[in-house]
Amino acid sequence: MRRKISRKLAGVLLALAGVIGTISFAPTASAHGAMMIPGSRTFFCYEDGLTSTGQIVPQNPACQAAVATSGTTPLYNWFAVGNRSGTTSGGTVGFIPDGKLCSGNSNYYDFSGFDQVSADWPVTHLTAGADITIDYNRWAAHPGTFSLYITKDGWDQTKPLTWADLEPTPFSTITNPPNTGTVATLQSYYDWNATLPAGKTGRHIIYSVWARSDSPETFYGCSDVVFDGGSGQVTGIGATAPPPPSVPCQATYSVTSTWNGGFQGQITVTNPTDKPTNKWTVGWVLADGETVVSAWNGTLSQSGSLATMKSADWDSQLAAGASTSFGFVANQTAAPAQPESLSCTSP
Repeated sequence: MRRKISRKLAGVLLALAGVIGTISFAPTASAHGAMMIPGSRTFFCYEDGLTSTGQIVPQNPACQAAVATSGTTPLYNWFAVGNRSGTTSGGTVGFIPDGKLCSGNSNYYDFSGFDQVSADWPVTHLTAGADITIDYNRWAAHPGTFSLYITKDGWDQTKPLTWADLEPTPFSTITNPPNTGTVATLQSYYDWNATLPAGKTGRHIIYSVWARSDSPETFYGCSDVVFDGGSGQVTGIGATAPPPPSVPCQATYSVTSTWNGGFQGQITVTNPTDKPTNKWTVGWVLADGETVVSAWNGTLSQSGSLATMKSADWDSQLAAGASTSFGFVANQTAAPAQPESLSCTSP
């Protein structure tokens, strides 16, 4: 069983290439990825919201609700539902709190909107007991083990997912599966064959855990499925609903000076549209060992490895095609590295 990547996804490739082009580099330092078949919530909401301009504006009501809670940043970083807080990778019960499984209690970005209960999440139609080829996006490559769990029969679909809702043993586990494609693209993924659990009917969640073997970092994801005799068809993408207002912005990153133990960086924010924008937020994942110690021309916050800069009053408004920039000083024992991920949203 294998779902063909849709024609819409061909447009995804072009739009994603445009987004990456504005950043001028691809993530390299950390293992990012997410389920594509059957698709995770973050991946399907990303696919659901793609437009011809590269702006991501979800149509699905559950995806819209997730954006209302977490903003649009998770849509541009759908492959980064990760947590590197543990001393070892692969943390499950007792590490990720109940109710926060789908977001992985992420310390990269705010994915909490994807923990919400909704019957509207995009869903993959499957047949219990059938063989399926799993595709797990390889945004960055690292060795590790993939484990797929599934919800128990009779699990409470009216509450956020808990560990007690999942069967205790994964139905599929594989270490270092085969892979194909160039990293940081949608054509790059790990793939392996799995047999779906027998006897399942109706709605369920397949829960994925990717535990790196070379880092205390784990990636998580919820894939909504329905066992109704399907063979990988997807519904719920592009559902008719009024899109929320959103304006894209672009961010580019540069290192302006270095010294022993630190460096100064600059991020330029550009309004690529033909309309003015008001307020912007830039987020980036710091390289291992990097800490921002001061910044200017905005309001900086840090949570784990995620740094976020919000516009100041005097630089929040950008005319069509206009740019502004902010700077920062960071401590880093190694040579400065481009951030693993960089995003810009407005407002």
